This record gives sequence, C-alpha cells and structure tokens, in this order.
Amino acid sequence: MVMENPFLRIFKSSAEDSFPLDSDSIVEGISNSVHSPLQQFSIIPLIPIKMGNLFFSFTNSSLFMLLTLGLVLLFLHFVTKKGGGNLVPNAWQSLVELIYDFVLNLVNEQIDGLSGNVKQKFFPCILVTFTFLLFCNLQGMIPYSFTVTSHFLITLGLSFSLFLGITIVGFQKHGLHFLSFFLPAGVPLPLAPFLVLLELISYCFRALSLGIRLFANMMAGHSLVKILSGFAWTMLCMNDLFYFIGHLGPLFIVLALTGLELGVAILQAYVFTILICIYLNDAINLH
Repeated sequence: MVMENPFLRIFKSSAEDSFPLDSDSIVEGISNSVHSPLQQFSIIPLIPIKMGNLFFSFTNSSLFMLLTLGLVLLFLHFVTKKGGGNLVPNAWQSLVELIYDFVLNLVNEQIDGLSGNVKQKFFPCILVTFTFLLFCNLQGMIPYSFTVTSHFLITLGLSFSLFLGITIVGFQKHGLHFLSFFLPAGVPLPLAPFLVLLELISYCFRALSLGIRLFANMMAGHSLVKILSGFAWTMLCMNDLFYFIGHLGPLFIVLALTGLELGVAILQAYVFTILICIYLNDAINLH
C-alpha cells in the first residue's frame, strides 16, 4: 500500500472546492515538481533476485560499493605496480603513503600494551576500514552518485561486525577474565549486579552509536545541500531580476556547505577508525 502525502491530501481537498474539474491535475503537477531531499537515498533494485520471501537483489547501493572497492584496488595497483612505487614518489604515491602512515601512527598511538609485531595483526583490518569509508564518503560527493554510508543498515552492519571481532579478540586474549571489563574494581557487592547490567548495555551501545554517527552525519549533510541547492535553482529559474540576484546567497551557502561536506566525509572516516582503535585497546587492556 502506498501512503499518500498528507500535504497533497489537504491540498487536493481544498483544490476540489475551488477547482472541481482540475484538482487531480493540479495535485499531480505538484507531486511531479516537488522532490524530497531524501529521494537521493532511495534503494533501487538493478537486478531483482527473489527466493521465496527473501530478496537478494543487486541494488544501486551494491553497485557503488563494488565501484568504490574497485576504485581503491585499481588506485593501489597503479601506485604499487612493478613490485613497488618510485624512489621519488609522485603525487598519487605520496597520497597512498600518507594514508598508510596516518593509519599506522593511529594504531601505534591508540593501542597500548602490545609490541609492534602484535599490533601489525590489526593494522590491515583498520587500514582497509579507513580507506573503504574514506572512498565511500568521497564518491558520495560526486553528482548523480550514491552515498553508501548514508544508509543505517550498511553502517550498522559494518560497526557490529567489527565490534563482534573486537569482542572475540578480548576473549581470545583474556578468556573469561574479559568479563571483568563489565565490573569496575572496588565496586560494593550490592551494587555489582546493577553496574554489570549498566556496563553491558553501555558496551553494546558502542556498536550502535558507531553506526548511527556515521549514517546521521552523511545523510544530514547531503540532505541540507540538496535542500539549499534546490532552493537556489528555483530562485534562478524565476523570471524576475530580484530572484535572480537573490539566488546568489543560497548558491554561495551551497558552495560553502559542499566544502564543509568534503571535510565531514574525511572526518567521519577518521572518527570511525579512531573509535575502533580505542575499543580494541579497551578489549586488549581491559580499560
């Protein structure tokens, strides 16, 4: 069942009172001309696949995830082909080395109590996570593309899978002693059950907040840019000198927000990665 827009229902009833013959055409015209800023996040099945009541369709989200992954692999291939990079790095090689050194320093600074060789076991996963999120966020800024990280299920699936792996690492290192993470030292015995439950809920909500933070920032920023750019375009298309001059204000705001969104795209990949490192450090050192 398709829900009718309440605004259009109210407008249709008023239009029927004033224009009983043309109300449907008026409402249809408004429906076709007004586009929701959330329309850019629609999941569109490209190759429908259905097995019973389960849907495994190849969607536009799947397509852009594959394109992002292919872009990352192709980028790294051209930089590291023929056994490695150039002795004097070019701009692309410098970018790859910058990302590599940045994530390596992040791992070394945030994860304590381990030797360098042991930390290297976690470095590939963290590097791939940061690079994938960075390229997903940046390609979402390209017009007519799709922002993969603007969907809650994708960011939540990524955060929960990484968080499950962190929990497994904690049990592998400490065994059942890992459960002491949920009971702070020196807690009175009568308060222990309450604090254990509170710490357990807080621990589980780490994964939830990790996914929500990324999804909310990406969706809110893109929606705001869409609203203001549509407002500027509407003013530009009006046959009035006042509106033509007035559209420059929203246009400059859109340009500024686009630059801000580029910064947010990089920042959110960094925040997601550094929180993964912090949570991994907590699981290893029981902080």
